[in-house]
Amino acid sequence: MPDRTSSQRKKIKKAPSQASRKSSRQEQGKSAVSGARPSPSGKHYLSDKVSHFTESVIREMTRQAMLYGAVNLAQGFPDFPAPAEIKQAAQQAVAADVNQYAITWGAKNLRNAIARQMGVWQGITVDPEKEITVCCGSTEAMISTLLAVCNAGDEVVIFEPFYENYGPDSVLSGAKPKFVKLRPPTTDGGEWTFDEEELRRAFDKHTKAIILNTPNNPTGKVFTRPELELIRDLCVEFDVLAITDEIYEHILYEGTEHISMVSLEGMRERTVTINGMSKTYSVTGWRVGWAVAPEKITNAIRKVHDFLTVGAPAPLQEAGATALSLPAEYYAKLAEGYRVRRDHLMPALTAAGFKCFRPRGAYYVMTDISAFGFKDDISFAKYLVQEIGVACVPGSSFYRDPPDGARQVRFAFCKKPETLDEAGRRLRKLHAKPPS
Repeated sequence: MPDRTSSQRKKIKKAPSQASRKSSRQEQGKSAVSGARPSPSGKHYLSDKVSHFTESVIREMTRQAMLYGAVNLAQGFPDFPAPAEIKQAAQQAVAADVNQYAITWGAKNLRNAIARQMGVWQGITVDPEKEITVCCGSTEAMISTLLAVCNAGDEVVIFEPFYENYGPDSVLSGAKPKFVKLRPPTTDGGEWTFDEEELRRAFDKHTKAIILNTPNNPTGKVFTRPELELIRDLCVEFDVLAITDEIYEHILYEGTEHISMVSLEGMRERTVTINGMSKTYSVTGWRVGWAVAPEKITNAIRKVHDFLTVGAPAPLQEAGATALSLPAEYYAKLAEGYRVRRDHLMPALTAAGFKCFRPRGAYYVMTDISAFGFKDDISFAKYLVQEIGVACVPGSSFYRDPPDGARQVRFAFCKKPETLDEAGRRLRKLHAKPPS
């Protein structure tokens, strides 16, 4: 991962409250050249790993939105209430004094509910005692998994644009990320695609795992069965693990089908399925997620998880068991609600001059900003948040090489209709550059 501290992050003004973080980032920028400023004894205090990545650009844009009073369409958290029955379940658990440590790898009620729903949704029989680890969100489930399976010299295949944690997670686990490009649609309503030969070239004897996020953040791509079968065949041929992030599995549009990799023939013993409560139940701040894996891999994940975070919040795990018991109608309503929001925002973006790539799943829209005449995505995002009052995520944060995303930005539409209306009103102040 290249260091983008100086080339990107300094171009967006920091909030005054972030002064200490800015100083830290400056030190990280120096470490990319010198390995870190030495102490008087000559020791370097910082890990070399931190020179390979920056703080989250997504979370930084939320801070920018707060600083400038912008509509936050950057970070993917809903601004509307979570389901009442889930909140009530959490309140009841707290009142009943479910306030001490749960079993390290997850409360039994929640593990049982996860196993039951894996059977319903993926048609997979899972042992809740031996194959499930509840973590502090799917984010911790991912890093715990990578730390549990990767050694120095291993390689991890990642599709790009990618959710920004995957590259740093691979580096922190001692592995080298290898990127395979998803290419944007060339026609209206088209799909993001990848080159089969490029994917095959990414696999070799050093490949330990491939990270697959479907439905995908940031593109909204939902991988098809033939695409998944191709990936499956490569995993089997090269003896590679599939680590799947399926956090958006219930947010699908136009009848698109989510297919879990673990359900494919030959993948039951080489797949780690990661999921969580955040997106499906609109509780991104609860930090309850899980990893489902074969027993041997689960044992390793549990060891890392134990020493990394000990356990996820006990009362919220009980509420998670309630959430996973909601009827099928809940998930249909969830997807339809997000479809309405998607179709609410996209016309406003198009009218403002963006070229939108229609998502098939998740709750983000990737867009092309070429029409506005800015030199890159960073300068455009800075202008948008400071002068227009709308926060987005620069596309370069989703790519290994910043120029690859310099003409793209991402918007999140997991917001109330009135929030999207206000964003649309502000976006009308934008002016696309006339074609030459």
